[in-house]
Amino acid sequence: MNLLKLRTQLQSFLLEDIGDQDITSQTIFPHTEMGNGVFIAKEDGIISGLGIIQEAYHLLDPSIKVTGFFQDGDVVTAGDKIAEVAGPIAHLLTGERVILNLMQRMSGIATVVNECVETLNDPSIQVCDTRKTIPGLRMFDKYAVVSGGGKNHRQGLYDGVMIKDNHIAFAGSITKAVQRVRDKIGHMVKIEVETETKEEVLEAIEAGADVIMFDNRTPEEVKEFVQYVPETIITEASGGITLKNLATYHGTGVNYISLGFVTHSVKALDISLQVKEDNKK
Repeated sequence: MNLLKLRTQLQSFLLEDIGDQDITSQTIFPHTEMGNGVFIAKEDGIISGLGIIQEAYHLLDPSIKVTGFFQDGDVVTAGDKIAEVAGPIAHLLTGERVILNLMQRMSGIATVVNECVETLNDPSIQVCDTRKTIPGLRMFDKYAVVSGGGKNHRQGLYDGVMIKDNHIAFAGSITKAVQRVRDKIGHMVKIEVETETKEEVLEAIEAGADVIMFDNRTPEEVKEFVQYVPETIITEASGGITLKNLATYHGTGVNYISLGFVTHSVKALDISLQVKEDNKK
């Protein structure tokens, strides 16, 4: 993750939660009272977002010491000690919720992506994400996808052309839409076209698409459509693909499968911050 952007977003998240002060922690504990805490995995999964612990706490108090025991993308099991923190108790507790919210979500995403990769069980096909992320969290969501062994689709509307059904309908055809784009963008920007039929696939090829998506197609249709596409053009399947039917796309020959549910319907991985035993009074 971009460090400057990470710190900026964390600062915003912390300000949203703290407001003027953490009235609970700051009234119970003076800033001079020190303590130690441990981040614990409460269930099995893939960890992601470990750097958030240090960056968030250092925004609150640079004196807080963070010791990590895993790296992003590592497998954790219930009971594993992920990281230890030491510093002013008030600050440790103030940053707890924001850190956990992000790490739990990111680790949940990484875990389901890893499950998708294993379920598909086809090294020739890359599992990737979509733009179906929570506003404000895209950087975190997409980082988590990579932690889980997936790839990122475009980051936003600005870094890749994706001509979808409504673009085609307004433009009049795939050919017209692609031509309009080609007339205005540079050679470094790829053009992806969404297709649903054999005729649309052939038109996208003729129009000069760099990437062709097979939208809401069955494994049988994907396998058929791939045969028409030259090896110089990247292929992608998307839409209607779930964890339950993902394995049926094994061996279809497509290059990428993009999955929206890995970010828009994620289940958080249970992680908690616990007081170290020798700190309990």
